[in-house]
Amino acid sequence: MANGKQDYYEVLGVNRNASETEIKKAYRKLALQHHPDKNPGNKEAEERFKELSEAYAVLSDGQKRATYDQFGHAGLGNGGGFSSGGFGGGSPFEDIFGDIFGDIFGGGGSRRGRGRRGDDLRYNLSISFEEAAFGMETKVQIPRHQRCEECSGSGAAKGTSPKTCATCQGAGQVRYQQGFFSLTRPCPECAGEGQVIESPCPECRGTGKTKAKKTLALKIPAGVETGNRLKLSSEGDLGVQGGPPGDLYVVITVKDHPIFKREGQDVICETPISFVQAALGCEIEVPTLDGKLKIKVPAGTQSGKVLNLSGKGIPHLQGYGRGDQLVVLRVETPTHLTARQKELLDEFARESGEDVHPMGKSFFDKVKNLFD
Repeated sequence: MANGKQDYYEVLGVNRNASETEIKKAYRKLALQHHPDKNPGNKEAEERFKELSEAYAVLSDGQKRATYDQFGHAGLGNGGGFSSGGFGGGSPFEDIFGDIFGDIFGGGGSRRGRGRRGDDLRYNLSISFEEAAFGMETKVQIPRHQRCEECSGSGAAKGTSPKTCATCQGAGQVRYQQGFFSLTRPCPECAGEGQVIESPCPECRGTGKTKAKKTLALKIPAGVETGNRLKLSSEGDLGVQGGPPGDLYVVITVKDHPIFKREGQDVICETPISFVQAALGCEIEVPTLDGKLKIKVPAGTQSGKVLNLSGKGIPHLQGYGRGDQLVVLRVETPTHLTARQKELLDEFARESGEDVHPMGKSFFDKVKNLFD
């Protein structure tokens, strides 16, 4: 390559068509391996780390990567990826360290330090088919952290208070120089908290929070289905050092129903009828979400015929109206016939001939036309 520089893709060990995720993953792995903190006094590791950071700074930027792919190192200016002004404002390493090393070396300043937002929580709620259809109200108990009542969240025993850390002066992190890098990491004295608790609270052991269960009232809207999530803002875990609490996500699972199945907003109900009912027509009683309902089955009904019950399905979620109920008729063939029943069926067959089997006649007519 130009100027004796190694190809950036080779530096990170990725293909030229590697995705942004693959490039980031490769850089994370290699940068952690060769980071100066893990190799104190190792000049070779330091140089390798510089190469990795330079390659990542170019290949993680869509515009710079496109320029590099077309013109190589020469297209980047000064033959490298760190030309002054080439990265916009601020340090060229700021975004890299904030994203890759923030959780390890304490980068990112206040974004990762004090006043951190609490974790989001998930609660799995299983409800019945009918409860999903019409909605419901229930109460659930959510295990989470709450502020310690004994110390009011300070973490310090009664009569005492936390002291500002003398090492970091309350910043929660310390800055140090590594070659031409200026890095920050959590203060080793206070573990990044910015303060030191000399007499921990016996109830929470200095954490400022305790485990508890909170009872919450939930209102499940009509029309939900498996996989729907309800978000309860600020009902998640306790924030850190005054940070806001996280959110609670209630994930819905709808139990199977022994009779009904759901397709979108429609309810499917397969209903058996005898071949006599199908042939002569009849009135039958079918179940619906609103209770039993009588419907008429027309004479000559074939198995699989669908009768539509308008407005008897699932309510539209956050909308108006309901879907339909589709009654699928299944004609049952009788079994275990008595001698007299067989005799009557034989007589029926001789008397009726093929005219009473319109579907069968139509099928065999098509077969005849196909092969004649």
